[in-house]
Amino acid sequence: MAATDFLIPAIEIIDSRFTGFKFDMQSVIADNSSSARYVVGSYPRRPDGIDLRTIGAVMEINGDIVALGAGAEVLNNPAEAIALMVRILHGMGETLTAGSIALSGAITAAYAVKPGDHVRASFHELGSVSVCFTD
Repeated sequence: MAATDFLIPAIEIIDSRFTGFKFDMQSVIADNSSSARYVVGSYPRRPDGIDLRTIGAVMEINGDIVALGAGAEVLNNPAEAIALMVRILHGMGETLTAGSIALSGAITAAYAVKPGDHVRASFHELGSVSVCFTD
């Protein structure tokens, strides 16, 4: 956490060539982990004094709550997920360059959206982030 400049809420937007998101781990890797885009909030927070394990999250689609979660869903602490990524990169002779955005992993399950949907994720102590989907 000492190397972290700030924390910011984010929504990861996933996509896949596979139908119904039913596939094995090898397929996920071949599909570039289903990552497509991400959206970040507007107000970065210093990580000092924030316990990422207990950060609560509420995800809404069109105003309906579809998921609740806590930071502990991500390797018991989202900071651990980032540390693991940095260790793996180091083992490969790579680094995470200063100023990089690093997503720790999802606190909630993924939900399908369609054009016109509005998704909002609110995180205790970090604020919220939202995105509207179009065609």
